[in-house]
Amino acid sequence: MDKKARKRIDILHVKITKLKLLLVGAKKQPDDPADVPRLEGEIAAAEHEIERLKHSTT
Repeated sequence: MDKKARKRIDILHVKITKLKLLLVGAKKQPDDPADVPRLEGEIAAAEHEIERLKHSTT
């Protein structure tokens, strides 16, 4: 894995952590019903990108 891909993966892990915290908050206090599916979609997209980066560089 090259340095650029590793850095991107690290950034995505931080993003996923923040999104998961937001998701917990959105589930506890559902002000906007569209927030939960949007956050879940963003988490899934970030996880998918991590997998793509891991497999494309090996």
